[in-house]
Amino acid sequence: MKRRNCIALLAASPLAAWAQASPGAGWPKGSITIVVPLAAGDGGDTTARAMGDELSKELGVPVVVTNRPGAGGALGVQQVVAAKKDGYTLLFTQNSPLTIRRALEPATVTYDPLRELTPLAITTRTPSVLVVRKDAPYDTFQEMVAHAKKNPGSVRIGTPGGGSAGDLGVQVVNTQAGTDLASIPYKGAAPAVSDALGGQVEGVILALGILASHIRSGALKPLATSHPFPELPKVPTLTQLGFRQNLVGVWFAWMAPAGTPPEVAQVLLPALQKVTRQPQIAARLLPLGLVQAWEPGDKLAAEISEEHDMVADLAKRMGKKP
Repeated sequence: MKRRNCIALLAASPLAAWAQASPGAGWPKGSITIVVPLAAGDGGDTTARAMGDELSKELGVPVVVTNRPGAGGALGVQQVVAAKKDGYTLLFTQNSPLTIRRALEPATVTYDPLRELTPLAITTRTPSVLVVRKDAPYDTFQEMVAHAKKNPGSVRIGTPGGGSAGDLGVQVVNTQAGTDLASIPYKGAAPAVSDALGGQVEGVILALGILASHIRSGALKPLATSHPFPELPKVPTLTQLGFRQNLVGVWFAWMAPAGTPPEVAQVLLPALQKVTRQPQIAARLLPLGLVQAWEPGDKLAAEISEEHDMVADLAKRMGKKP
């Protein structure tokens, strides 16, 4: 779906109704559940809990985070799609189940996020980083590629699941560098990191958030990043190394079930925006490689559409059949 088609879709989407909402009538009156389709301890989980704590203070009701990892995030998204449309169940997710998994594995994804969910806002971004164990016999991306070619099947890369940004990153490296890195799917980033540290896999491609402390300690060595980041000034992107395509970065967004009463927006969106911009949130997340960046629902919807198209085009170039 190209941008002009996305704009036409937005006019008929749940987002359009929210834009015309009237002031909320007593919402919220009870506990709000945030479904996070990631394992506990992931960067997105940390962000959701930090923001949930502040959102609870703003709205004056309990905000509970529940983790629903699995199927590259699709299980958590499907839970929110099927939830009551009353504003008390929200989704906080990374981009992969909204864009990447849908493009790479459309037969296994039954939802359309622009029709079955209401895009609220992007609130956090972080680069994807390829890291390997400290004892790996290579210190640069080029050295890893050379080693992988000389030792077929020797480099296993953990990812947060099939159809994730990390899984796509493995395919990007293989296609462009001529390697045969094995993509090893996990139910979230935390178990993938644990296995990398324990030697069960040679490395991972994950959002910087969960990797930051291990990079600083030297337990994991960064070899490539999806885009330049101040804390990783010497870590190159793939295009800086002469390749055509970079790794895909990670962003986190809030969504609600389509059909949620539009008046909920009048209370929820200002609270989300205020929480996103709080200095204490930024201070808590920046050391984890997570940058707060408020982008409203219309921009989120456009990014979902455009990133899905980009990944689908990339998959065709890679010869990856749905």
